[in-house]
This record gives sequence, C-alpha cells and structure tokens, in this order.
Amino acid sequence: MSDPTIGQKLKRHRKTAKLTQEQLAERAQVSVEIVRKLEQGTRRSARMDTLHALARALGVATTALIGDATEAAARAEPDHRPLSLAGIRRAIAPVRGLDGALLTAPAGDPPTLDTLAGRLRTVDRTYQRNDYATALAELPPLLADVQAAVDVTPDRERPAAYALLARTQHLTGNLLIQLRAGDLAQTALSGALDAARASGDQVVAATVIQGMTWLLMRQGRLAEAAELAVHTADQVEPRFSRATPGQLAAWGWLLVGAAAAYARDNQPGTATDLVDAAQAAAVRIGERAPEPGHLMMVGGFDPGRVQMARVENAAVAGDPGRVLDLAQLVPPGPTPVGSSWQRHRLDVAWAYAQRRQYQESTGVLLELRSLAPAWLRQQRYARDVVETIVDGRRRAMSDEEAELASLVGCPL
Repeated sequence: MSDPTIGQKLKRHRKTAKLTQEQLAERAQVSVEIVRKLEQGTRRSARMDTLHALARALGVATTALIGDATEAAARAEPDHRPLSLAGIRRAIAPVRGLDGALLTAPAGDPPTLDTLAGRLRTVDRTYQRNDYATALAELPPLLADVQAAVDVTPDRERPAAYALLARTQHLTGNLLIQLRAGDLAQTALSGALDAARASGDQVVAATVIQGMTWLLMRQGRLAEAAELAVHTADQVEPRFSRATPGQLAAWGWLLVGAAAAYARDNQPGTATDLVDAAQAAAVRIGERAPEPGHLMMVGGFDPGRVQMARVENAAVAGDPGRVLDLAQLVPPGPTPVGSSWQRHRLDVAWAYAQRRQYQESTGVLLELRSLAPAWLRQQRYARDVVETIVDGRRRAMSDEEAELASLVGCPL
C-alpha cells in the first residue's frame, strides 16, 4: 500500500484543526485553489515554501505534510531544452568489470595532482559564474583523470589525491542539484564523502555533508537534513582560538544549512539560534588571514552570507517586511558563491512582490536574468514570484517581463 499523498495528509490535518479549505488558505496566505487541488489529487506536489506556509497555519511540522509525490516527480519541468547529462553520468558511475577495473580508462599517465587541482579551480569558477553548460562539458574528463590519478598515486600522496577526488565529486554534486538531477547528485555526493573519509581531511568531509544537507532539503527530507547538519557540526566544532579559517567556515556552513532546514520545518527559534552561532564563526574568520587555495563552499563563508541566511529565514516565515529590512544589511554582491547571492536576491524579489511592489520585484528578476539566466530558469521559486507579478499587475506586460516569464516557464 502506497504512502498517503500530500493532499491526503493536508486534508487530515485540516479536518483535525476544524478548518475549511477557505479558512486554511486565508491563514496560510495561499490560493484556495492550491488547497483544493492538493486535496482533490489534481495537483500532487507543491513548493516547499507553500507546504511550510500551510504547516504554519495548521500548527504542525512541515514534514507532517510531506507525502507520496511519485506521480508529480514524473512530470516534466518547464519546456527548456535540457543540458545533456550522459557524459557526467558515465563519469560518476563508470562501468567496471569483474576485477574492478574500469571498462574504459583514460589512455596514458594521468596529469599531476597540481595540474588537476588547477583544472578543478577553473571549473569551480565556471560553475560560480553560472556557466553550467561549460561545467558539464569539463567535469567528466576531469573526474576521469582525478580517479585515474588516485589509482596510481604513491601511498604517501594518496590522502591528497582522495581530497582532490572528493572536491571534484562535491562540485559535480552541487552542479547536479542546480540542474535538479537529484539521483545523480546523490551518487556524486556519496562518492565525494567516501573519498573525503579516505583522505582524512575533516574540512573536505564537512563541506560534502553540507552539500548533502542541501540535497536532502531539495528532496523534502527536512528532519534528516537538520539532523545530519547538526550532528556533523557537533563532530567538527572547532576551538575558536586555534581553528583555521577552513575549519570555521566548514562548521559555519553546516549551521547555516541546519538553520535553513529547521526554518522550513516550522522551527524558527532553533533556526535563529543556529544562525547566531554561525555569525560567531564568520566574525572570527574575518579576523584571520584566509588560507590559499580555497574552493567552493569554504571560500564563500563570511558575515554577509550569514546575513543572507537571516533574510532567507524571514522569507520562509512569510514576513516580506522583515526580508527587506534585513536585506539592507547584506553587502552588495555578487559573492564568491554565486548561487547564494542569487538565492538571496530571489528572496528580495519575493518580498517586493508580496508587498505589491511589482516594478521593484521585476527589476530584481531582470538583474538575475542578466547575471545568471541558466541558474534562473532552474528555479521554481522564480517562477512563483513571476506568477505573483503576472496575477497582480493591472496593465499589460512589457516585452522584458514577457521574456522573463518565458525564461522561468511561467504561463502567460
């Protein structure tokens, strides 16, 4: 027997609360059509922010509303031509024979670890620029070369090789999360964690866990995401007097990830406490000289990123006024971790739209379209904001607004 659907769980909790569909929609500030379609089964999925708003209105954990959405998972995303994932699939799940050898291994000797690290830095910068097509083209051969290097590296250098493999697979997992290829992302991140453990590098391992936390939240597994992030943060909590910037950043990212999960699971007090703790780590990093060679998550943690987390939690709580107030304290971007800045700006666009400041909201979205079109088209959040603008505007859409709606897959 299959698990109850989201709609079935929603209906049960609504009846327990003795609310009509209209009353629930009003409390949650969502369309009554969303409530009706979910309960009728004509709509089998909803954005996490919508489920969170419904959970707040019902006084239950968001996870109490998450049910079977297998039919919804089979539905296509907006009809943009998908980037091919065949090459990256072969790279993260290569075919091996009975003896464990790769069916098709790179010819010749692999490049040196220094050369491979340089290539990884280049791909990381490409990813942070939101050039996903180039990153997808460059990652498969890099993954193959790094794996080949691990296989031939002398024992004394093997930990460094495994750390490089972990970082490469971590970046691959992050990219796949952005492209909503969740199963492939899980494969990449699981491989990254195995390699990180083999390297003995706790900072690398902790940043991989932060990526896994992000993936779990995308999958609606909020309680697991929070538990994983907090448990790992407890394991790696640094002594501030001796900690390196990398150790502080890895710990801080875990706290921010846990806060995001708790906020979405209707536990704002816990989320606030975790962000406050992350702030202390960010301030301490600011007092220390950064280590050279940072990649990905470790290099992008600072007080500005923590302030973005406060803004995000205010958006999750449905408070547009607080979002705009807190956003004034975020330093101007973009930031080294591009997706963090872009997600923050979506929160600002959402807040403007909720306050019927449609021109300001559109301006933020057009800024994002110019900066990161490949990223923006993957964001369901952006589609929801555009739909709010389209539904609320009383005049005809401009050409720019129509192009924006087309980019994010919003029906006109």
